[in-house]
Amino acid sequence: MARTVLIELLLFFIPFALYGLFLLSTQRSGVLDRANWSLARVLALVAASFLTVIVGVFFLAEPGGSPPRSTYIPAHIEDGKFVPGQTK
Repeated sequence: MARTVLIELLLFFIPFALYGLFLLSTQRSGVLDRANWSLARVLALVAASFLTVIVGVFFLAEPGGSPPRSTYIPAHIEDGKFVPGQTK
């Protein structure tokens, strides 16, 4: 669960980090200069962040799982050998 939350937070901050890198590489004024972070620009970055998170959820989701009405057989020892859990 924590890994999922951290990935989503990282995805959220990607547009802000890219904009900060852009400011570092193109301007001599400070990255934290208030003129560079107008309300309209911050709102655009927030919208881009939400879009990045939504796209990330779809691409990073792990599809799969057991088919409906399947039976889970837990891991067990059979004839002295370990048999991992499985669904049938």
